[in-house]
Amino acid sequence: MVAGAAYRGRSAWRRWGYRVLPGDAFSYLLHLRPAEWPIMAAHTALGYLLAVGLKGAGSGERLPAALAALAIWVICLNGGTLAINSVFDKDEGDIGYLVAPPPIPTHLLAFSVALLVGGQALAFTLPTPFRVAYAACFAMSLLYSVPPFRFKAVAGVDWVINMWGFGTLTPFATWAATGRPLDLGHGLILLAFCPLFAGLYPLTQLYQLDEDRRRGDRTLALLLGTRTSLAVAIACVLVAFALLAWAATWLGVGRWGGLLAVPFAAWLGVLAQWYARYAVWTALEHQRAMYRALTAWAVTDLTVLAVFAR
Repeated sequence: MVAGAAYRGRSAWRRWGYRVLPGDAFSYLLHLRPAEWPIMAAHTALGYLLAVGLKGAGSGERLPAALAALAIWVICLNGGTLAINSVFDKDEGDIGYLVAPPPIPTHLLAFSVALLVGGQALAFTLPTPFRVAYAACFAMSLLYSVPPFRFKAVAGVDWVINMWGFGTLTPFATWAATGRPLDLGHGLILLAFCPLFAGLYPLTQLYQLDEDRRRGDRTLALLLGTRTSLAVAIACVLVAFALLAWAATWLGVGRWGGLLAVPFAAWLGVLAQWYARYAVWTALEHQRAMYRALTAWAVTDLTVLAVFAR
């Protein structure tokens, strides 16, 4: 953890936040990790855009429900999950989307639980499939972070929770908010993000191996080792793009399906270099590679929209 009050002056954004909000109020916001919100919001909105198409995205009766679902999912569910994670992790170094984390505020646990519960209450204003998806992820969030379960420390279980929670259920949330039934072709698209996140997840742990080992967490990356984690990631990416190719064939997108080669090449470019050089890379280089993988994820989301949401 950053000594003294150095975490407050880390950037102009932080200095402004701690001036504007009294006491440790800004620390509560930081532990929701708002730096991740744009990426989370983009992946969540994918389902809505697939459901209504790009031409119909900016208007219509489905838009208010989708916007409500987006806010509930990103701020209440994702933000609350990351905050409750901070409570029990007690990280001393940088964590995902939060460099130099501030000390844990006194009431962060109560604050994070209130966000999660409030999100579930708000979910009842939306269609039943959204309520069920939120409830499933709410339960997985608690099982993932909170003792005595703390499945994030159980290698393999943490992987399954994340591949389904973030990978498939997150974009499904805004699809569900529209009330449109899920057909096979679009189901394959959403399903493809399950193995895609299965590939990404161990990559997010490789730069934290020393800290996880010190804390006693048996993460998937620690269990597999760096080389095997990267091999698993490559295999999962291949499965994900096979599912996307199947969806393209089923939905008859024609030559537009060829665009899927762009994110596929981006993923292989990141992973091939990582696999070739992992043995000599520092933790910082692994962290930078993780962010390049996240960029490949963003390219995948945009390409899926270009192919399937025209």
